[in-house]
Amino acid sequence: MSKGTLFDKVWDLHTVARLPSGQTQLFIGLHLIHEVTSPQAFVMLREKGLKVLFPERTIATVDHIVPTTNQVRPFEDVLAEEMMQALEQNCQENGITFHNIGSGNQGIVHIIAPEQGLTQPGMSIACGDSHTSTHGAFGAIAFGIGTSQVRDVLASQTIALSKLKVRKIEVNGTLQPGVYAKDVALHIIHTLGVKGGVGYVYEYTGTTFNKMSMEERMTVCNMAIEGGARCGYVNPDHITYEYLKNRDFAPTATDWDKAVAWWESIRSNTDAEYDDDVKFNAADIPPTVTWGITPGQGIGIDQLIPMSAELHEEDRLIAEEAYDYMDLTVGKPIQGTKIDVCFIGSCTNGRISDLREAARVAKNQHVAKDVKAFVVPGSERVKKQAEAEGLDQIFIDAGFEWREPGCSMCLAMNPDKLQGRQISASSSNRNFKGRQGSSSGRTLLMSPAMVAAAAIKGEVFDVRKLLS
Repeated sequence: MSKGTLFDKVWDLHTVARLPSGQTQLFIGLHLIHEVTSPQAFVMLREKGLKVLFPERTIATVDHIVPTTNQVRPFEDVLAEEMMQALEQNCQENGITFHNIGSGNQGIVHIIAPEQGLTQPGMSIACGDSHTSTHGAFGAIAFGIGTSQVRDVLASQTIALSKLKVRKIEVNGTLQPGVYAKDVALHIIHTLGVKGGVGYVYEYTGTTFNKMSMEERMTVCNMAIEGGARCGYVNPDHITYEYLKNRDFAPTATDWDKAVAWWESIRSNTDAEYDDDVKFNAADIPPTVTWGITPGQGIGIDQLIPMSAELHEEDRLIAEEAYDYMDLTVGKPIQGTKIDVCFIGSCTNGRISDLREAARVAKNQHVAKDVKAFVVPGSERVKKQAEAEGLDQIFIDAGFEWREPGCSMCLAMNPDKLQGRQISASSSNRNFKGRQGSSSGRTLLMSPAMVAAAAIKGEVFDVRKLLS
């Protein structure tokens, strides 16, 4: 029985059957694929003699292994070239739309679908990538899935899932200047923990989210998975509709009015029942930086790296591991930590608004000596728009490298990697050991504006002091 939340409504509308296991067979309205998790799924289809059931509901792009400097084919990385060729062949054989390099539509999978209007309210969306939760910003329920589930969606357009509980996360008030959606996401994860959302969907609500742009909402939903939630969403509203209007795949004419009316109907009811409710005050959220090896190990820019005794007992073991790996001084400020590499990009923060904020910080400044700083637009469309606005030149004049679209150093399945013990200021979503390409490299997560400030100062720095 529906409890009146958007999640319940969309789940029920996409339910095909109740399975003997107790799981739900859920219809997937939009399936997004890329070169990393799809090749094995297509092999499994061939082994079973199956075809893609609804190829028109699958959209492909290439993002993880794409070089952001030299994109000449064949790629220098033989494995990357093989993965690229496999995706090209699989899409061609199955009639799947593929946004390849140079098409004008290529980019990170969770950036190209929203910007083309493929992502819409009330949809069920799946992709073989954990950060599929991004699409929940539109009032969709969106799941990252494994390779065997990619196979299932290709073959049947459905997956088997257990229904989740819904936690309402309410943030009210106005964020301070220099505090961004990324800070909100990191603050929530720090407070609730990286496992706090296990078994839950997060519904983000409150006046703070109501005022956020779609790109800011995407950043928060993107990070829901880092807090253990299966997905996160924001109820659709006039900001959602304004963003979608006139996009490539958005409804038109009278269909638009019908779509908006339906989108309004799937919003959570005012008397919806939630399994949990957590409230935050936006004024309490500072620019936030991670100091450890999980996205939950974050602190405000003015705070000290916590001592083990200050943490909850269940957090102390991973904290000790983080102290050893990160080699930062416990009890000392995170501000002032020296930085070697600064990366602006990723599916979390590679959109045009992210680049605008970083460029605002970088304008008339210069990257510090011995710091490598680079900017990777999230898609070919973002790159084109940024260049039309002159953002690329602002970055170049400030000493940043301006790259081609791709996932880049977020996970380093490409030439963009940390070297040795380098420490990175990164606008990406994960700071796990070895995440950025070096088994001993260290990652500090922060907003794009904070990354730009770190690049200019050569150390972790409070962006509010530059903006003022």
